[in-house]
Amino acid sequence: MKVILAGYNIDRECLKGLKRADLTPETISAAYARISRSHLSIPELRREARKEVEKARKSAQKIIYEMGHHSIAEHSVFNFDIINISRRAVEELEHFRLVSYTEKSQRYVKFEKGFFLPEELKSTPYEKEYNDLITEQFQFYHFLIEKLKSHLLKKNPNLKEKEAERQAKEDARYSLPLATLTQVGMTINARNLEYLLRNFASAQLKEVRDLGKKLFSSVKGIAPSLFLFYEATPYEERGKDLARLWARLAKRDNQSATQPPKNDVKLLYYNRESDSLIATALLFPHSALPFDKLRSFTRGREAEVLKTACRHLEFYDTLPREFELSQIIFEITLSASAFAQLKRHRMATLIKQPYSLRLGWVLPPSIAEIGEEKRFGQLMAKTNNLFRRLKRDYPEIKEYILTNAHRRRVILGLNARELYHISRLRSDASAQWEIREIAHKINQIVQKKLPITFFLLSGKDKYPEVYQKVFGNFPKFFPPTSP
Repeated sequence: MKVILAGYNIDRECLKGLKRADLTPETISAAYARISRSHLSIPELRREARKEVEKARKSAQKIIYEMGHHSIAEHSVFNFDIINISRRAVEELEHFRLVSYTEKSQRYVKFEKGFFLPEELKSTPYEKEYNDLITEQFQFYHFLIEKLKSHLLKKNPNLKEKEAERQAKEDARYSLPLATLTQVGMTINARNLEYLLRNFASAQLKEVRDLGKKLFSSVKGIAPSLFLFYEATPYEERGKDLARLWARLAKRDNQSATQPPKNDVKLLYYNRESDSLIATALLFPHSALPFDKLRSFTRGREAEVLKTACRHLEFYDTLPREFELSQIIFEITLSASAFAQLKRHRMATLIKQPYSLRLGWVLPPSIAEIGEEKRFGQLMAKTNNLFRRLKRDYPEIKEYILTNAHRRRVILGLNARELYHISRLRSDASAQWEIREIAHKINQIVQKKLPITFFLLSGKDKYPEVYQKVFGNFPKFFPPTSP
């Protein structure tokens, strides 16, 4: 066996001054596209592609778009610095599943005043009111950081100042608007970038449409053969058709009937046969029996099979793929702050509604503790007032003025394997408190319905304890603790 490192990511700044026509990821895609039909070795195919770039481009485009082998474009990868993008636009950017993102965190970084002003509001009577309200939101945010930090240090004399500031930022950010500017590092292959560009071309927000244009402009000269279907199509605009259909069916704005939910986590569906399906699938590779026949053998032995499969599971391990056969669907009502955490779990299916004033907003308990509940509520009332008027006059950009405290309703569909992953992260003691509360509620629901499937469900911090109760001894490794 021979392994050759054919390429790797390098910073583009390192390429400055190099005048070579073959500095394009297309040569990798074109070379790999020919592997299945050429007698040449892969290094020879890469050498040919670098030698004749235009020929390689034509070959790649033909194989991808005429022959339909779109996976070839996945061999070309791009890294983007996306700077001064609003938190509202980030919600659209981080929607895509097979893409890697790292975002500047409001949990760990203090944000100075920097916000997005939609072009639609410029030179209108709304511009000053919009700017003034966001300025007030930022001023209150900075005020809360200092007051919360002081409160935490008095409440916990042993708490380090840095940790007190981190906790203060975590709750103070609930007053920040979705217009707040941030930055994101994104790594994406050409196939997924083309899909992203096509979606962004028909996005409701102009900021997102402009982002798509800038992304395309930055790659079109480097890898032109890999992007053909990047413009908007009627299919990408299906949301508008569905909205019109709903308006016709409802005949009125049904949001007027919406009330804040009694439960912010509601189980909509789960597969009652999950234990049996997973247990049978775990034994399937080791048996010559058909699935249905094998399933009869596992009846009553599901717990034994799952425990055998997970006997050496450590806190960092992924559950076996067989756990993907279990499907669960939840309806969750949560703040923009918690949604920012949940949206990162892109292997799950996350379907969101717009933010709604009728769902209320979330008050962090710490803000009530320091006596700022009234002022927080007054700021929310001001925000809601401007939101209502923007909804009437500029409905496309109304959500920029909302805060991290405002709520929306989502559907979360996922399998048991992904739910274990989410629980490990989001019900852990280090998780953001609101998403942690949601994760705990999810854990309680599924463990009651499917105790065998979810017998090891917990946050990382509790995993050794849960494991010990099941197997009588601790796992080999313990999660590291923060200093």
